[in-house]
Amino acid sequence: MPKATALIPAAGMGKRMGKAVAKQFLPLADKPMLAHTLLVFQRAVEIDEIIPILSEEDMESCLAGIIEHYHITKVRTLVVGGKQRQDSVYEGLLKVDQDTDVVVVHDGVRPFVTQDMIRATVDLARQGTSVTVGVPLKDTVKEVDAHGMVLSTLERSRLWAIQTPQAFPVSVLREAYEQSYMHRFYGTDDAALVERSGGKVRVIMGSYDNIKITTPEDLLIAEEILKGR
Repeated sequence: MPKATALIPAAGMGKRMGKAVAKQFLPLADKPMLAHTLLVFQRAVEIDEIIPILSEEDMESCLAGIIEHYHITKVRTLVVGGKQRQDSVYEGLLKVDQDTDVVVVHDGVRPFVTQDMIRATVDLARQGTSVTVGVPLKDTVKEVDAHGMVLSTLERSRLWAIQTPQAFPVSVLREAYEQSYMHRFYGTDDAALVERSGGKVRVIMGSYDNIKITTPEDLLIAEEILKGR
């Protein structure tokens, strides 16, 4: 049977967090942040395998302190990440089994991903659609020049803040990565690589709680979200 594999990039240093420990290993309530994320994918029936992508120095502590401690059995291999996030995801993509038909990419520091998001993205990718979750912007967005002067006010009704998970037919994502490296293009997410290679990407509703935790302020918000759950 074809399977869905989740790639979880978590190799970042987290410099904006201002902590000695990488942000993905900071405690969020009773668990490291990365453990919260991995456990959601562990429980998702649509996911057959999880591949965390880590810095080399974090491999041993993640294996013992998270994978083994929380019995995350869908993790069968750990991958050392690259210089940038895109390089890290590519290293994970190289380890995906031949019987995988769908790849899901999700940030290790988005612990509030839901089962519904995973289910919806995997189902669409299995139908041949590249898909990402996101949320409509609430704020007015203005384009400014190098001096801070407004050039234009963008039409908010068509603007979405893009999140993860993002899911793709594995052949589509591989082709997008090959094209990106051929042209030395680095995008801010995997969907951008697919778009640049000529693919279409659908956006579906995520959640305003599905935040990426990168600053101390984000961590405070995350703690409040967790209390509400």
